[in-house]
Amino acid sequence: MDKKNHHTGLEGYYAVDEKNRKLCYGYTTGSCAAAAAQAATRMLLTGEKVEEVALQTPKGILLHLLIEDISREEGKVRCAVQKDGGDDPDVTTGIYVYANVSYSDTPQITLDGGIGVGRVTKPGLWQAVGEAAINKVPRQMILENVEQVCKEYHYTGGLNVVIEIPAGVELAKKTFNPRLGIEGGISVLGTSGIVIPMSEAALVASLRLEMKMLVEGGGSYLVITPGNYGQAFSKEQTQLNLTYSMKCSNYVGETLDMARELGVKGILFIAHIGKFVKVAGGIMNTHSRQADSRSELMAANAIRAGADLETAKEILDTITTEQSVEILRQKGYLEATMKEISDRVEFYLNKRAGEQLEVGTILFSNVYGKLGETSKVAELTMKINEQTASTKKE
Repeated sequence: MDKKNHHTGLEGYYAVDEKNRKLCYGYTTGSCAAAAAQAATRMLLTGEKVEEVALQTPKGILLHLLIEDISREEGKVRCAVQKDGGDDPDVTTGIYVYANVSYSDTPQITLDGGIGVGRVTKPGLWQAVGEAAINKVPRQMILENVEQVCKEYHYTGGLNVVIEIPAGVELAKKTFNPRLGIEGGISVLGTSGIVIPMSEAALVASLRLEMKMLVEGGGSYLVITPGNYGQAFSKEQTQLNLTYSMKCSNYVGETLDMARELGVKGILFIAHIGKFVKVAGGIMNTHSRQADSRSELMAANAIRAGADLETAKEILDTITTEQSVEILRQKGYLEATMKEISDRVEFYLNKRAGEQLEVGTILFSNVYGKLGETSKVAELTMKINEQTASTKKE
């Protein structure tokens, strides 16, 4: 097994930073776990040694990953894949992600975390309390790969799959996991299976280029979402035409600045409350390393909306905004609180945008859908849809 000359399938993929340097792609802990689980299952069912597997990622890139540190016992196989984050400054690069696969007496496939994989101890995360911190997409990737191997070899019995990251015990101390109530290790992450490295300056530059292309293509009014949740909500829950839409990541302030510079007339933001509640405090970069005051801002606006002190204290103890929303809903303060937050989001966006740029915002929750909107949403929605209709006629 020649690791030095091995081709993962990422050789033709790279990002470019602000100095025009090529930055290599990498792959996530979720991809490592899925590949290791696939290999361990195959070795368990066939008895043959597997040194490399092909893994299809949600991003659409086919990876070829090496299998290492293989150990086999009666009814059990354990193996690992080494994480490579490419040129992304990731503390998990170089660690080994293990999969233990063993036969089970029950006719189903179970998935759990072992040493170095965190365990959820507080409510509010995607996983239930007591479950391993293996996020939704990696969990799906792992189970799909194991199920595919079982189907290939006509195995219909049960299997136990346990993911381990021995280095995760120490690495967790460098992450936000302890604060989120995830104890004992790191999370198995990744929504696309691929790590795309990019410096902050390069990312902002790429956003500006995308916006410039939309403007040159006839987009005076844009729909902008911070990320994947906003895009999904926009497609499923609104009547907006999304021809002129883009993602802005955490760079709300920079997005407004470049829009003004490029002559954009209006922006309709569609954002999860967990991102844009920060904007209600004047925070224009929503990354957690810049500011993480979500519960404080939710509590402050709940008090403005008439909530009692005990409700505010409950909100301050939450670890996700979805939990805060649920508390407000139960106590009857949700609508009034979202009005307070929407008003403050509008104030700070307008302050940054200036008079020549119209700005509106729709706030939503993954659980409860639309939570609130600012005053110009209806007007911007009409202009966005009319703009698209007119450019199509041309």
